Amino acid sequence: MSIFRRPHYSSEITNFIEEMKEKKPTLEAEQRAGRALLWDKNLDRGLLEEYSEARVPMQPYVYQTQSK
Repeated sequence: MSIFRRPHYSSEITNFIEEMKEKKPTLEAEQRAGRALLWDKNLDRGLLEEYSEARVPMQPYVYQTQSK
C-alpha cells in the first residue's frame, strides 16, 4: 500500500446530495430544464449592438440640469 493513499472521505453535504440524487433520479434533468427556462437564452448579437450604439452617455452629475 502506498503511503500517499488516503482513505476515501466525503463530507456530509456530498452524502446528502448523493442521497437526494438516489431518491429522485430525475433531479439533474429538472435542474437543467429550469436553468434552460430562465438563463440559457440565444442572444441576437445584432440587436445587442444596436442597443449599445443607442445608449446615451450619462452626465457627470445626474441631478444637475443642463445649462445652455
